[in-house]
Amino acid sequence: MKRSVRILWRVFWAGVILFNLLILLINLGLLGYMPSMNELENPSSALSSDVYAADGTLIGRYYVQDRSNSKFSEISENVFHALLATEDARFYEHSGIDPVATAAIPFYILTGKKRGSSTITQQLAKNLFPRKNENVLTLPFIKLKEWVMAVKLERNLTKNEIITLYLNTVPFGDNVYGIRNASLTFYNKTPDKLSVDEAAMLVGMLKGNTLYNPRRNPTNALKRRNTVIENMQDHGYLSSEQADEFLKKPIVLDYHKLDYHVGLAPYFRQVLEQQVDSICETIKKPDGTKYNIFKDGLKIYTTLDVRMQRYAEEAVAEHMATLQKLFISQHGYNDGSIWSKTKDIQNILTRAIKDCDRYQVMKEQGVAEAKIMAELAKPVKMRVFAWNHNRYKDTVMSPIDSIKYMKLFMQAGFMVMDPYSGQVKAWVGGIDHTFFQYDHVNEKTKRQVGSTIKPLLYCLAIDNGFSPCGTVSTMPQEFPEMKKPYDAGGSKYVELPMKTALALSINNAALYILKQVGINAFVDFVHKCGINGNVEKFPSSALGVSDISLYEMMNAYTMFPTQGINTQPMFITRIEDKNGILLRSFTPVQKEIINSSTAYKMIDMMRGVIDHGTGRRMRFMYNIQSDVAGKTGTTNSQADAWFIGYTPQLLAGAWVGCDDRVFRFASERLGQGSAAALPIWALFMKRCYADKSLNISSSVKFVPPAGYDGCDVSDQTSVDRAGTYNAQQGNNNNDEPTEEPDQNNSNDW
Repeated sequence: MKRSVRILWRVFWAGVILFNLLILLINLGLLGYMPSMNELENPSSALSSDVYAADGTLIGRYYVQDRSNSKFSEISENVFHALLATEDARFYEHSGIDPVATAAIPFYILTGKKRGSSTITQQLAKNLFPRKNENVLTLPFIKLKEWVMAVKLERNLTKNEIITLYLNTVPFGDNVYGIRNASLTFYNKTPDKLSVDEAAMLVGMLKGNTLYNPRRNPTNALKRRNTVIENMQDHGYLSSEQADEFLKKPIVLDYHKLDYHVGLAPYFRQVLEQQVDSICETIKKPDGTKYNIFKDGLKIYTTLDVRMQRYAEEAVAEHMATLQKLFISQHGYNDGSIWSKTKDIQNILTRAIKDCDRYQVMKEQGVAEAKIMAELAKPVKMRVFAWNHNRYKDTVMSPIDSIKYMKLFMQAGFMVMDPYSGQVKAWVGGIDHTFFQYDHVNEKTKRQVGSTIKPLLYCLAIDNGFSPCGTVSTMPQEFPEMKKPYDAGGSKYVELPMKTALALSINNAALYILKQVGINAFVDFVHKCGINGNVEKFPSSALGVSDISLYEMMNAYTMFPTQGINTQPMFITRIEDKNGILLRSFTPVQKEIINSSTAYKMIDMMRGVIDHGTGRRMRFMYNIQSDVAGKTGTTNSQADAWFIGYTPQLLAGAWVGCDDRVFRFASERLGQGSAAALPIWALFMKRCYADKSLNISSSVKFVPPAGYDGCDVSDQTSVDRAGTYNAQQGNNNNDEPTEEPDQNNSNDW
C-alpha cells in the first residue's frame, strides 16, 4: 500500500477516534453542561397556570411565558401532518439525525441555497436548551451537543413523545408557547379540533413567528400557510383536490389572547392571583420549594359562573354609560370649572400629576418643576377610556387634561354570590380594567356604606325581642357624648312602626334603635357578621359612616336569605398541580348568627324597602316582580351609592361613586342608592331571569320557618300614613322615597 494511502487511512481513523472521543466528552459534560435525561424529558420551562370557571371554561392564565402542555392524543393529526411535511418528512425513519439531510448540506452551501437540516428532535434539543455564546468558533461544538441530545432523546423517548414535547415547547409568537396555547389564542379551540388550514397556519408560523404572524402580517402568513398545505400534498397527506380547497380559504382567526386586562372577569383574576399566591406560600413541592403561580402550571378551579359574569359586566356597562352622561352634564363638570372650585380638588389634581409616570421620569432626570408642568400642558396623541364600543378613543390632549378627564369617570363595584354555599358567581371591580385597575369589590377597598348598615342594626334589635310592628321614635336623640340632640333626619314623622322606618330609611329611627341595643353591642354584632374593618363606637356608625368593603357587606348579608347562617364568600374550589394532582380544596365556612325567625322577619322588613320604600324603583321602573329583599344606601352629598339585594337564590351588591369622594352628584335624585346603584342589580337580574339555563326563577319565594309569626309585616298601612304626612307637608316628589343622607356633624361632638 502506498505511503500516502496509509497516511490518509491513519488520518481518517484518527479523525473517527477523535470525533467519538469528542462526542463522549460532550456526553459526559466535560466540554460544557450536558442536561440529564430527566431534564430532557421534563423541561423546566415555565408553565402558565390556568384559571377555570365553574363550568370548566378557561378564563385566564398567569405566566412568565404563556405555555401549557398537551398529550399526543389531544393534538389533531392535521398538526402532525403539517409539521412532518414541512420540517422533517423522515422523522419516523431516522434516529435523531437525518443522514440524508446532513449529507446534502455541502450541496446547498455550494449552490447558495438555504435549507435547514435539523430534525424535529434536534430542534427540540435546541428549544429545551437554547444556544448560548454562539459564534463561528463555538457553533460546531454547539451543533455536536445538540446531536448528542437528539440521540439521547431518541433512545429514551418514543417518536410520539418527541413530537409532542416539541409542539409543547416551540414558540408561536405573541409570547405564546406550545400548540395548546397557540390553538386557544389564535382559534379559540383546543388543538384536537384544528382543521387542516388552521394547523398549516400555526405550523407555518414556526419558520418566523413574527414574520408569519397572521395578526401582524396576514399576507405573509397566508403565503406561508399555503406553502405548508402544498408540502402536505407533496407528501401524500392531502389529495390535490383537498389541497386546492384549503388553498382557497382565507385565514379567519378567533383571536383570544388571555392577558391581564382583556377577557372575562379581569378584576376577579387580579384578586384571585393574590389569593392563590398567598396559598402557594403554604404549599410545598416534592423538592421542598414553594409553588409559583407564574411558572408551575397550576390548575385553579373557581366558582365563577361565565354567564352570570357576562351579565354582570353587561349590566354595569349599560347603567354606567348612561349614568356617566348625567354625571358629566352637571354644572362645573361640563365646563371643567370643578377643578378650580375648592382647595381640596386642586390638591387632588396636583397629587395626580405628580404621581403620573411622565412627571416621575422627568423629575428623576432633574428637570425643573416649571418645565415639567409646561411639558405636561402640551397636547399629544393618546388613547383614553370612552363609553363606546371599543371602550377607548384616540385623541389629542395634554397629559394634565387627560388626568382631569379620567378622574371624572364614575366607578362601580358589583358582586354576585350564592348565599348558601358562599360561591362567588360574578365579580366586577370597575368599569374597565385596561384603564382603571383599582378593584372596588375586594376586602381592602372600603367606602362609607350609608344606610346599607341599618339592616344589621335592625337585625340585632329584632333578635333581642323588638317587634317589626313596634313603634320607634323619629325625633332627635340624645347621647352622653354629644352637646345637643343628634338630628340626622326624619323627625317630621314623630314615630313610626319599625318596619316602616327601615323601608323609608329614617336616620333618627336608627339612632333611637341604637340607643336601645347599645353602641357596644351593635359594633360587636357587626364584627360577628364578618365585617373586619374599623367601626367606631359613635352614634353615626349606625348610619353607615364607617368605611367597609362591598365584599364584607355581602358576607354580612348572607345570614338573611339563609335563615340565619353566615357564609363567607369563596371563589376557589380546588388547586391542582400541572399533573392534575390535588394540592388544596376548599369548602364553605359557615356559622349561625341569628335564628331563622329573626332572619325571616328581616326578609319581610327588607321586602318593604323594595315594595314601598327607598328601593321601589325595582318594581315600577324595572318591572321586577319577583320575591326580592334589599337595602339602599347613600352617604353624605351622594359620594357613595349602594344597593344590596337578594332573592331566594342569589345575593348581589352594587356600589357606585368616584374614586375621589369630592366628585359626586349634586342631586340626591340622581346620586342616591336607588338611582345610581340599584339599576345595576335590576339589569343583572333581568338577564338572569331571561336565561332559563341558569335555573334562576322569578317564581321562587322565600319560605317562612315553621310557626313563624311576623306580626303582619306585609301590612302597608303605616307606609301609606307616612306618604299622607309627606303630602300634607307639601312633598311633591313623584319618585320613590329618597334615602335619608347621613348627617354626621363633627361640631356636635
